[in-house]
Amino acid sequence: MKLSDGRHLAYQEFGFPKEEARYKIIVVHGYGSSKDTHLPVSQGTQLSPNHDDSTDDFSMVSPRIRLRDGRHLAYVERGVPKDKATYKIIIVHGFGSSKEMNFLAPQELIDELSIYLVQYDRAGYGESDPNPKRSLKSEALDIEELADKLQIGAHFYVIGVSMGSYAAWSCLKYFPHRLAGLALIAPVINYRWPSLPVSLVREDYRRKFIRWALWLANHCPKLLHWWVTQKWLPSTAVIEKNHTLFNKNDIDILKTIPGFPMFSKVKGTSCFRHSPP
Repeated sequence: MKLSDGRHLAYQEFGFPKEEARYKIIVVHGYGSSKDTHLPVSQGTQLSPNHDDSTDDFSMVSPRIRLRDGRHLAYVERGVPKDKATYKIIIVHGFGSSKEMNFLAPQELIDELSIYLVQYDRAGYGESDPNPKRSLKSEALDIEELADKLQIGAHFYVIGVSMGSYAAWSCLKYFPHRLAGLALIAPVINYRWPSLPVSLVREDYRRKFIRWALWLANHCPKLLHWWVTQKWLPSTAVIEKNHTLFNKNDIDILKTIPGFPMFSKVKGTSCFRHSPP
């Protein structure tokens, strides 16, 4: 923002939309710090529909949009204000993750390129409502409606991460005219693609696991749903120890990433509680 004396102040906002906020707080950072200082408040607590506003309990909740079918999607925004952004990007998280995923984009790069980022909880993850009728089409249309509700503009970029890549790929089918660009990071692949060279996947240690998961999804979807929603054995704890998904080098690198959901003991370790991936 431009001050009356011509100087500029950089800032970032999070939490509830200010026009709906009960508490409006300005945080002033200390010496050797900046606006990117981590404020130790929970961004993942959702107010119950029966929450009593007259109580003194206060929890930070993420802003949410209401979709045309009545569901809500929670989201967080980063980067420069969208009305000044050159690049407007929606990031689609993967399995066992959420909008709180640590997308490693340096703040210097975000400022230099004027990037506006939106990370949201896919249906059934984090603070977003589940969608019992979820499909490839519904995943894509959720992204498009999110862009419209946030007034991002006629064209925007989409980045799909891991299993979020199939939702991002669906955007190419259902609204390619809205996409300024699309990228897939470590995407989930289909081993049955005839164009996929066998030489590339012959030694892939995940191949058998993916085949098993696809068979389970096709023939026993209720069993798959039980696995990702059961409480007695957290799925992320199994994934963390399962070298079928990650080799030792993968795990060593992932443990150095702050807040990576599968290796974090804080919020996000059960962010796929509502519905299967």
